[in-house]
Amino acid sequence: MKLIILDRDGVINKDSKSYIKSPQEWTAIPGSLEAIARLSRANWKVVIATNQSGIARNLFDANTLHHIHQKMRTELAEIGGRIDSIFVCPHGPDDGCNCRKPKPGMFTDIAFRYDTSLSDVPAVGDSLRDLQASAQAGCKPYLVLTGNGQETKNQKELPSNVTTFENLAAVASHLLGSG
Repeated sequence: MKLIILDRDGVINKDSKSYIKSPQEWTAIPGSLEAIARLSRANWKVVIATNQSGIARNLFDANTLHHIHQKMRTELAEIGGRIDSIFVCPHGPDDGCNCRKPKPGMFTDIAFRYDTSLSDVPAVGDSLRDLQASAQAGCKPYLVLTGNGQETKNQKELPSNVTTFENLAAVASHLLGSG
């Protein structure tokens, strides 16, 4: 099984310091949905692991998050792509959960759900916490320079095995041998 794990905000869609709180605020990064569609057509399982502390902060609720994800899935389906599953941490930074990145709990859940090792599974993020969580889980961390990626690339705490790409489209081209 070919599996890839993606962060959402800053990797697939434009991020916002004030959070993505509605479907109307969700806007795909140019080329990101096409990259996912290319991976889907090549029989990759595409999974999202996303911190969504806006729920804990009462900025939006689970139903609104569902509608945001439905918009993403609909736009993706229109170009022949799919998301196989979405794992969400709804907790705030002080809630002490194991699922909030940089902890690897969502990655552990993904491994369990798909009954697979995450050894060298590509995991794409734009923030240090994405890369730390994926590295702890045994994934191959990929940093994209969209979202927070430009700031993240200069951080001293980056896992040693991070590979950097311009965007998700470049990651897909690399994985599919066309770039």
